Amino acid sequence: MTTDAELLAVAAEEARIGAEEGGIPIGAALFTRDGRLLGRGHNRRVQDGDASMHAETNAFRAAGRQRSYRDTVMVTTLSPCWYCSGLVKQFGIGRVIVGDDQSFLGGQHWLAEHGVEVTVVNDPALIATMGAFIHDHPDLWNEDIGEE
Repeated sequence: MTTDAELLAVAAEEARIGAEEGGIPIGAALFTRDGRLLGRGHNRRVQDGDASMHAETNAFRAAGRQRSYRDTVMVTTLSPCWYCSGLVKQFGIGRVIVGDDQSFLGGQHWLAEHGVEVTVVNDPALIATMGAFIHDHPDLWNEDIGEE
């Protein structure tokens, strides 16, 4: 896989799986710069009862240890929250592809200010999926983003 759309399709599939499991429809995947998949995952906060199991965290854990993350790309269907932005910065992930920053805007600008290459796609289907979820499940969404 080499195009941003191909990489984002993997994360979108994870978001779909998460929704089918009754969770929050956010997916992510970690790739090498040349498109080799290292790990993929979806938000599993609801399914696992674990507040830290965001999509990016799940994908990162699935990738296992890497000698360096500088030449990796985190692809996520939704703008990474501050927690996941911290993960990207902490481990030096070099690039982030964001599928939707209209439904939620996390720390992507902060990442860009700190040298991470950030590409925003704003895919209409991902925006519609997340918008519908937020509308239909406001309590669960607010819990996910730490709002009262």
